[in-house]
Amino acid sequence: MGHHHHHRGDVPEHFNRQSYWRLIGYTRKYWKRLTIGLIAGFLVGGSLLAGLLVLPDMVEAVNPTAPDAKIKISKDAEQVIAAIEEDPQWQQYSREDQLKAIELALNPEKGTNDPQLLKMIDQLREYSDKFNLPLEVGEYDLTITYPKPVVVPLIRPDGKLAWQIFAIYAVFFIGAWTLKNIAAYINHYCMRWIGSKVVSDMREEVFTSLTRQSLAFYGANDVGKLISRCTTDTAAIESAVADSIADATRCPVEIAACVTAMIIISLEYGNYMLLAVLLCGLPLLILPLMIISRRIRKTYRASFKKIADVTSRMHEVFTGIMVVKAYNMEEAEQKKFHNENRRYVRTVIKAMRLQLLTEPLMEIFSVGGSLFFLVYAYSNGVTITQLSALMAPAILAYQPIKKMAKLVTSLQKSMAAADRYFALIDTHSELPEKADGVKLEKFEKSIEFKDVVFGYDERNILDGISFSIPKGSLVAVVGSTGSGKTTIANLIARFYDVRSGSVTIDGVDVRDCEVKHLRKLIGIVNQDPLLFNTSIAENIAYGCPDASREDIIHAAQEANAEAFIVDGRHKEGFDTIVGEKGFRLSGGEKQRVAIARAILKNPPILILDEATSALDTVTERLVQNALNRVMSNRTVFAIAHRLSTIQNADLIIVLDKGHIVERGTHEELLQLNGVYKKLHDTQFDNRKSDC
Repeated sequence: MGHHHHHRGDVPEHFNRQSYWRLIGYTRKYWKRLTIGLIAGFLVGGSLLAGLLVLPDMVEAVNPTAPDAKIKISKDAEQVIAAIEEDPQWQQYSREDQLKAIELALNPEKGTNDPQLLKMIDQLREYSDKFNLPLEVGEYDLTITYPKPVVVPLIRPDGKLAWQIFAIYAVFFIGAWTLKNIAAYINHYCMRWIGSKVVSDMREEVFTSLTRQSLAFYGANDVGKLISRCTTDTAAIESAVADSIADATRCPVEIAACVTAMIIISLEYGNYMLLAVLLCGLPLLILPLMIISRRIRKTYRASFKKIADVTSRMHEVFTGIMVVKAYNMEEAEQKKFHNENRRYVRTVIKAMRLQLLTEPLMEIFSVGGSLFFLVYAYSNGVTITQLSALMAPAILAYQPIKKMAKLVTSLQKSMAAADRYFALIDTHSELPEKADGVKLEKFEKSIEFKDVVFGYDERNILDGISFSIPKGSLVAVVGSTGSGKTTIANLIARFYDVRSGSVTIDGVDVRDCEVKHLRKLIGIVNQDPLLFNTSIAENIAYGCPDASREDIIHAAQEANAEAFIVDGRHKEGFDTIVGEKGFRLSGGEKQRVAIARAILKNPPILILDEATSALDTVTERLVQNALNRVMSNRTVFAIAHRLSTIQNADLIIVLDKGHIVERGTHEELLQLNGVYKKLHDTQFDNRKSDC
């Protein structure tokens, strides 16, 4: 078969890397939403960067760095001034006059009568022409050249920014921020949506995978634990996936925007030392994360195992509640549950401790780092403007970094769940099907067992069984419990595969048949008929979804079931909901619904695990009549508990410890005076004493 069996739900360590990529693979079919979400994520970063780059200008405007220089002059003007300042004529003027002259040169419409200033302005003009530089391009005035030149002064006389311009900055900043938040909302929504979709896909996939597993798999695994894996594990993946996809797409972009802003601002101020300190500080924040996250995954994996134990305990107790009450075991069960639950909580708390530790650790690192940075900057005479310009992105980067920290820990939690999830998906216990299996359309000749050997684990339950069931005959098997009667039935329907030997239908080995077609030919009425918690009609039509109401009623009549369904005992008649496992119906009623189900399917081969033994005489007669009707003109393999029901069988096989000890008709076997005779006498005497 070449498949790995992780029956016991053990999760191999090497899954780690793959699980990430496999999880991401589930998002592929939602690529449109994913793209919108990612674009929104980048927009967040872009608008954040724009906002951050406006910030230093706002600070500079409100709090100009050089109070003596009342005006900040454009690069072009600086060149002119540099040239002029070497001119001895220029140096005779006081600094104040020089600045006034420059200001007037930039804002000619102010005008002046001061002859000295006029002379200085001429000098400036001369140089301006020499360098061919447009002096009106001050960084702090706006020249509108069209339709006619208008110069808007941006600076107040005290060198501070005109409030109108400050307002423009503010509006721009608000705009950038609004854009950032709208984008963040879109990003979050799209990613959460994908997260929820992915998890619902995963839940369906794991359900599909579980329904495909073989019966042997269910023998080895606890149903409660499987339910826990479908619910708890996928829920853990959901919370992480939904949140993390959003943060994982947005946070790195935000961090990148902040770092870019720092670099641009540092370059503008020519202050590289600050940048170096800041950029070395950021990786330090991530250190505590790396250490803790490995342990988180391990601990969570343990906690998922433990919650599975808790679920499994619940499942067992609730399904067996009658036994629990009958033996006064409520308190003992509560104690057991309490202990399981405590064990689970302990691992959860341990994982939580680790998870919660990451944030304070980062907080300490980052606050310490920031203050160290401030002291260092202050000692090196960095101005407030530069500091605020550099610290703003650093502070803003902190939030996404913190989120990334949370993300790493919650990712570890979901990866622990994902490892378990994929271990289950990768379990292939289903019986191998041939790619080009034979499609058995009808049953014509016989079912043959040839030297069949079979066992669930080491020991063999059937050992060298050979017999034949010709079409149209009734073959019964009798024997003590555990002699392998039910196993034979399971092999005919291929719920299991033989160890050696073969089971063939019309000469075709059941392993070469397409399972779907094979099971279409077979109807089974179990000893303990299982009903689903739906209406009686739906239970009868189970397996024949297209059956009409007439067909259902007809099948119920054939099975002697119509009477009890419509005589008022069950108010809704065929629409009565039967309750979990059919608890609202009596044993005989359940049997007859199961027989009606088999009649409706109308299979050529019928397997009867004939369980009239638990019924009273009247009901037994009704059920037996129904069975006789079903059995007529069909090929029947019956597991007999009461010999009276199989006296007219074409062949009776007597099984003992996996071997056929006797075979023949009822009469022949009685004459043999062996095992069958003994069984017969015991039952017959009991019957007499019952009377």
